[in-house]
This record gives sequence, C-alpha cells and structure tokens, in this order.
Amino acid sequence: MLVLSRKKDESIMIGDQIELKILSVEGDQVKLGIIAPKNVKVYRSEVYESIQQQNKEALNVSKSLIEKLSKKNI
Repeated sequence: MLVLSRKKDESIMIGDQIELKILSVEGDQVKLGIIAPKNVKVYRSEVYESIQQQNKEALNVSKSLIEKLSKKNI
C-alpha cells in the first residue's frame, strides 16, 4: 500500500486520467473529490463489497437452479 500525505485542495493522480482531490478535512473525516472518465466505476468499499456478495449469491442461486433443471431433463 502506498501512503501519501495531502492537504486540503491538494490532489493525487492515478495514471493520467484519475485524480483524487482532498476537498476538506473535518476531525476524522476526509472528503474526497474523484475526477475520472465515465467508463471508470467508482464505489465506496462497503458498496463494492455488497455488490460482490450479491453477485456471488446470484451465482449460487443460478447454479442450484441449473442443477434442478438438469435433473428434470434426465
């Protein structure tokens, strides 16, 4: 993990198309602005993890459904 220090209104570039800008620091909360191309999906980590879990659950349901359907066709 790369650890960088930044102050308000400073930014960090990721590649040449993604910029993370420090908008404010209030206590233990930091507000970030993210400038990225529209084709780059940006999620908070808890939202991303929830999406991944839902996708895994959907695969499990689909797998069991396929097994039931294949048993009926035998």
